[in-house]
Amino acid sequence: PRRVAARGASRTMGGGRKFLYPKYVWSPSGGYWPNPPGAMRNTAFVIMGMSAIAAMVFMVSASKERRYRPPHWHIPSQRWCKHAKEDDPSLP
Repeated sequence: PRRVAARGASRTMGGGRKFLYPKYVWSPSGGYWPNPPGAMRNTAFVIMGMSAIAAMVFMVSASKERRYRPPHWHIPSQRWCKHAKEDDPSLP
C-alpha cells in the first residue's frame, strides 16, 4: 500500500488555512489572528513609560535610604545612597 499525502499538507503547518470568522467579534486579546499595526510602537511606549517610572522610584528610594546602624559588610546600594557617608563613616 502506497501512502499519499494530502494536497498542500507538506507545505502548510499549524492546522491549515485560516477559517472564515465574523468581522464584528471584539475581544481584549485582539480577536482572531491579531496583528495590530501599531503593536511595536505601543510596546515601545509602554517600555519607555515603565522605565521612566522605575527611574523615578529608584531616585526617590536612593534619596530616602538611611542606615542608622552601620552594616557589618558592604551593601551594593551604598554606592548610590545619598546618606551613605554619614551613616557609615568607614566608607571611602
